[in-house]
Amino acid sequence: MDIGWAILIIGFAALFAAFLLLVIGLVYSELMNSDIPRGVANSGKLHMVHGLSVGIAIMGRILHRLGICNQVSFIRWFVACFLTRINPVPVGLRVKDLEFSGVPVRVYEPTTVCDGLRRGLVYFHGGGWVLGSIDSVDEVCRHIAKESDTTVVSVGYRLAPEHRYPAQLDDCEAATCHFLSVAEAEFSVDPHRVAVGGDSTGANLAAALCQRLAKREDGHLPSPCAQVLVYPALQMADFNLPSYQQNRAVPILFRGRMAFYFLQYLNGDMSVCQDVLEGIHVPTELRPRYKEWLSISNLPPECLARGVSEHPTPDYDGEVYHTIKAGLEPEVSPLLAEDDVIQKTPPTFILTCEYDVLRDDGILYRKRLLDLKKDVTWQHVTDGFHGMINFFNQGWLNFPSAARVVGSVGDYMKTL
Repeated sequence: MDIGWAILIIGFAALFAAFLLLVIGLVYSELMNSDIPRGVANSGKLHMVHGLSVGIAIMGRILHRLGICNQVSFIRWFVACFLTRINPVPVGLRVKDLEFSGVPVRVYEPTTVCDGLRRGLVYFHGGGWVLGSIDSVDEVCRHIAKESDTTVVSVGYRLAPEHRYPAQLDDCEAATCHFLSVAEAEFSVDPHRVAVGGDSTGANLAAALCQRLAKREDGHLPSPCAQVLVYPALQMADFNLPSYQQNRAVPILFRGRMAFYFLQYLNGDMSVCQDVLEGIHVPTELRPRYKEWLSISNLPPECLARGVSEHPTPDYDGEVYHTIKAGLEPEVSPLLAEDDVIQKTPPTFILTCEYDVLRDDGILYRKRLLDLKKDVTWQHVTDGFHGMINFFNQGWLNFPSAARVVGSVGDYMKTL
């Protein structure tokens, strides 16, 4: 071999080794910042999954800085190609990829004989309004459809940063209203038995959509018969609730990351992220009203068992407020809607996980609904963590507790 080629190969090998060591070092550093409590289900596997997700994010960041590709695009590509398993369609189910009012959807129809019209569920995936897809919840929707004999419509709404609020909510509304208008004629589904639901930020979209439709009351279409909210993100007024404090570093959703996702949804201005986490974006005149709804006194005592610190009242910054103003509107923070709007929303299923920064969002929304004499079904997964539904039936990535989450949604659908 020519000595020049040998030197070149050695040089590339050295560069690759240095690059690998850099990635490993960054991943290790990130892992040291995480905190997985003993009570979390399958904590060893969660450590491994968190390390993988951190590695993917770091690789994306490096490629982005090298000008090779966008970080978000890389993460989406990697997850789609290597971490999402699409299995053959099982017997008893028919799956179609369609468009409803220009919005991509995937429809899951049970093929078993049904005496009369079926129930329906329009489902919105999670992913911080930035990640996730129809494929990422394919196994979830298949299971719900087959096990609860429900026609499920999974919505592929537009994502940030390419599209900002309210594009995602508008897509969910367009797809839902289209389905309601054709449910009986084209899918043999009773339009009066169609629920909307989702996980994480998908649940945010479901709750916001129910409020939007409740305010319109145009009478042309029936309203959703229920809202199914799996560990929902429901407000960006207070990132210091007990669950945010207790689970601030529990994978796969850190406290700071949730603020990041809200800001990506709104406008992508990351310069105010720390300000939002501290709470200086909330106007002084709004704080008494929000405190009434977000007070820790509204939480069950067990939510305080792992400790909570009183957060000092921060100074208000009007510039920060104007940067994120839409984030305090109910269409982004459904927990902050007025009583008369929440009063008009349908019966609700809420699932929360103990080791999730969003735990208290769901529990506080339940309290508001119950105070208004609304019908609420609540499931709490005591060993659960945020995002677990995404691992349902995903081979080596599967978490057994994810089956309990998906199963509870199916069980609730059977009651409609």
